[in-house]
Amino acid sequence: MKFGPVGVDAAEGGILAHSVKRDGLVLKKGERLTREHVAALQAAGLSEVVVAQLEEGDVGEDAAASRLAKAIAGDNVRVDEAFTGRSNLFAECAGLLIAEPAFVDAINAVDEQVTVATLPGYRTVVLGEMIATVKVIPFAVQSQILDAALAAAVGKALRVAAFSPMRIGVVSTLLPGLKPSTVEKTLRVMQERIAPAGATIVAERRVPHDTSALKMALDEIRGDCDLIVVFGASAITDRRDVIPAALIAAGGRIEQFGMPVDPGNLLLIGELDGKPMLGAPGCARSPKENGFDWVLHRMLAKVPVRSADIRRMGSGGLLMEIVSRPQPRLGEPSSDE
Repeated sequence: MKFGPVGVDAAEGGILAHSVKRDGLVLKKGERLTREHVAALQAAGLSEVVVAQLEEGDVGEDAAASRLAKAIAGDNVRVDEAFTGRSNLFAECAGLLIAEPAFVDAINAVDEQVTVATLPGYRTVVLGEMIATVKVIPFAVQSQILDAALAAAVGKALRVAAFSPMRIGVVSTLLPGLKPSTVEKTLRVMQERIAPAGATIVAERRVPHDTSALKMALDEIRGDCDLIVVFGASAITDRRDVIPAALIAAGGRIEQFGMPVDPGNLLLIGELDGKPMLGAPGCARSPKENGFDWVLHRMLAKVPVRSADIRRMGSGGLLMEIVSRPQPRLGEPSSDE
């Protein structure tokens, strides 16, 4: 692509690099100059303009952006028509954005002329939300650069995992110091968390903070639920504590205890009858974002969460403090994480 000043009489077919406003004449940046435009520029007294002129092998910015955007769009992603070298991508349903950094980085590493920007991966999105944008920087890009970017995009870098209207079972364990109002608030917060996914609480139990009592509660609701969440009256402190012990006694298994996200460190992920079970950390009683949300959202979108996935959450896993834990990292660690 040629770029630079040319005489107005030789500018036909060029792409205007800068807007022109003179004596009532208005031509916008990016406009492809026609014979009529040239005559108008001459009439306005201009002798020279800065234009981009495409050469053999060049792909215009809109065509290039459109092709790349369509190449990276996976399930439940809509691509809008390109304009000014930009093509935006939108969620076609509510769900979880799966944006693999390796794909995005590989595309952006091809050449500075081609860029892709996305929302953070594993973020919840709603229908119609913009999730990514492809921008071709110059007015055209060489075909070999575009081809390299398209090759890097193989595998569909972006998709939205749709939320599933799951049936949730909630068990709260009780100790003498736990107020009933705390349990009620926890249930309200939980319902608010799952509402955007169309999920509902279909079973709820309150039992003593005891392994046998909790095991019985799990047995009662396990057949009616797609996911079980246990809110303990006391935080889990060991794999042999009440909640993990009840899970094992019910015939389940522990996938992961603990996560490198704070608040949220003391989260338990397990499996019962092939379905997920979560032992919630104490911070999950608060509506503020914490590690529990990160795992819950994946499960509501039926995105697998394994031990290796949890252990990769440490980068960016230091979240804001919650009101109930003022400055815990400056003093004694909280036992209700």
